[in-house]
Amino acid sequence: MVFYQHSSVYAATPTNEQLYDYQNVMWVVIGGLLVFFMQAGFALIEAGSVRSKNTVNVLMKNYTDMAIGGLIFYILGYGLMAGNNPTGYVGQSEFLPEQLSNMQWAHLFFQMMFASTAATIASGAMAERIKFSGYLIGTLMTCGLIYPVVASWAWGGYYGGQGWLTQLGFIDFAGSSVVHSVGGWLALAGIIVLGPRIGRFAPDGTPRLIAGHNLTLVTLGGFILWLAWFGFNAGSTLTSSGNLGKIMLNTHLAGVSAVTAYLLISGVMRKAILLSDTVNISLAGLVAITAGCATMSPVYAIVTGVGACLAYLAVKRLLDNVQMDDAVYAVAVHVGGGVWGTLAAGLFYEGDLFSTQRIIVQLMGIGAMFVWSFGLGMVVYFVIEKTIGLRVLAQHEQRGLDFTEHAEGAYPEFQDSLFSQQTLTERH
Repeated sequence: MVFYQHSSVYAATPTNEQLYDYQNVMWVVIGGLLVFFMQAGFALIEAGSVRSKNTVNVLMKNYTDMAIGGLIFYILGYGLMAGNNPTGYVGQSEFLPEQLSNMQWAHLFFQMMFASTAATIASGAMAERIKFSGYLIGTLMTCGLIYPVVASWAWGGYYGGQGWLTQLGFIDFAGSSVVHSVGGWLALAGIIVLGPRIGRFAPDGTPRLIAGHNLTLVTLGGFILWLAWFGFNAGSTLTSSGNLGKIMLNTHLAGVSAVTAYLLISGVMRKAILLSDTVNISLAGLVAITAGCATMSPVYAIVTGVGACLAYLAVKRLLDNVQMDDAVYAVAVHVGGGVWGTLAAGLFYEGDLFSTQRIIVQLMGIGAMFVWSFGLGMVVYFVIEKTIGLRVLAQHEQRGLDFTEHAEGAYPEFQDSLFSQQTLTERH
């Protein structure tokens, strides 16, 4: 009997060091795939949280975030974020990279997913009244400039140098501020420039509920995001030998404790326990633990989750009181949870609890990211509004953006009476 063997069989056996490198690369790639899956979670939550006439529009924004956001991040953003950073403020190499190691390619892929996540956070907040073209310009700015610069401060220097916040000892392991607060601050800037949806507030300022059309989608999106968050946080170790079990446990504990706190608070106050708030509060807990998931004990992960619940409820009420219309309360989730979580990472640092110096550094990082992200976000959205326009016409808002922006309906069998089939066909 003759055995035929491929020539690769005779290749040199990998060393232990090479095998360890392959293992780390695989772990980072898996983490990146899970972060990519977050886009599906955000899409479902946002789609279910808006009226059926705007479903396609929301799904399109989430889908195209990945496309144009990933491309501009590869061309420009990755270099600004991770390139050689001698100043501590911005990377200066690895633009449009062509020659990288296996791990460097994996790092680029992983960070590309993070950039798109930061952009998507603003999508839901501005839903049901933003022009698709204006939104895409905002995504390009987020993934090409706003997120990469902030990331360079806290995580920069992958190819040399070190970010100025890192030098100070700033802690944001996986992005409570770098990703989530940045996205939340951009969402806040967007809803300020856009203004509220028609009918969202009564003439006397009283908030009016504009209910989403499908809480099943919201719930499924919440489960998907929760699952993907394990890759978001544990993948940020960039090594399979990191403290993966503790990171995943802390991540989960923060989410479940946030939800439990909400159930208790609602029961004590005799308020309805809303599914929409339950999902959002779980996300706020996950946002909050993202900064300190690797550096705090499980007990403090629970405290962080409870604090995230309180932060979400406080910011949500504040937004309503000042008549700011956030269609999915992304600002409450990502600013409320992100700011609190970044502070909690300093407060509850294992082995050095309640360090005044560490807390000051955390506050400096929070403030710097607010000034950059919110300030530049206001400029970007204001310029878009004054040039091509950011908000759709009132007639388009009333008819629904699925029809006016995309000439498609998510539920055509039930929407035939709302749309002119001849007009839709002509626009195809």
